[in-house]
Amino acid sequence: MATLVADWAHCDQCAAYVARMVSHDRHDPIRHANLLSAALNELFEMSFHTRESGGALTVRFYRNGSIERIELAFPCSAEQRNSYEAIIQRIRNGQALANYLDVITDDAARAEHAILLGLAVNYDADIELSVRDKEITTFVVDLALERLLN
Repeated sequence: MATLVADWAHCDQCAAYVARMVSHDRHDPIRHANLLSAALNELFEMSFHTRESGGALTVRFYRNGSIERIELAFPCSAEQRNSYEAIIQRIRNGQALANYLDVITDDAARAEHAILLGLAVNYDADIELSVRDKEITTFVVDLALERLLN
């Protein structure tokens, strides 16, 4: 985490590299890579906002048909995790768009809220949060990017 938090450019570089690798066999690989890179960069930003320099950032990718699954695990405080859980609950309750519009027009809103809501609204992402131990938060994000391309 220390290397990632030290320089934001690492997030962008990692996201672009991984997106190109994962997208090579998709219908429109360049557009798919662009969308995946942007979504992955948003997820990396979630870990960046924790300002945690200890621990590790773990990213796993899975594919099932047209769905790309990203699992991103990183150190996170209980307070921050509770905030994420509240946003995810709003998404599940069908309030993503209304909350997203509120957050992007509120200068005092936390960036992490805009990120999660933006993924749900702009990428039609399914987002889950899991806690494997009390200091590590894992986001599980399913993206149907091929559907967005059509």
